[in-house]
Amino acid sequence: QVQLVESGGGLVQPGGSLRLSCAASGPIFYIDTMGWYRQAPGKQRDLVARITRGGSTNYADSVEGRFTISRDNTKNTVSLEMDSLKPEDTAVYYCNANLRPTGSTRFSNSWGQGTEVTVSS
Repeated sequence: QVQLVESGGGLVQPGGSLRLSCAASGPIFYIDTMGWYRQAPGKQRDLVARITRGGSTNYADSVEGRFTISRDNTKNTVSLEMDSLKPEDTAVYYCNANLRPTGSTRFSNSWGQGTEVTVSS
């Protein structure tokens, strides 16, 4: 069974930094785009950043210049470096991967369980 497991969340003061990591495991044939989404209490889940297999990236306007997404295709991992954090960045962050499981001809969208990030003094 394919699994995405996030790590690295926690409590940080405004202006601080955190690094989130996500590892995909299981019977995976190919991973296309990977990304990070977040959901604040009472709000919908929104895209934070995503990265293609070739390394092209795009970011939400609210995090552009502060967050950096990267991936390691050899390890099936994706990371999110978050700098200059603001209270409005507080949310549960979810890892996402558009992948093709081994033995399947179709791509599917897989999600991690989420990791909580709280920015507060």
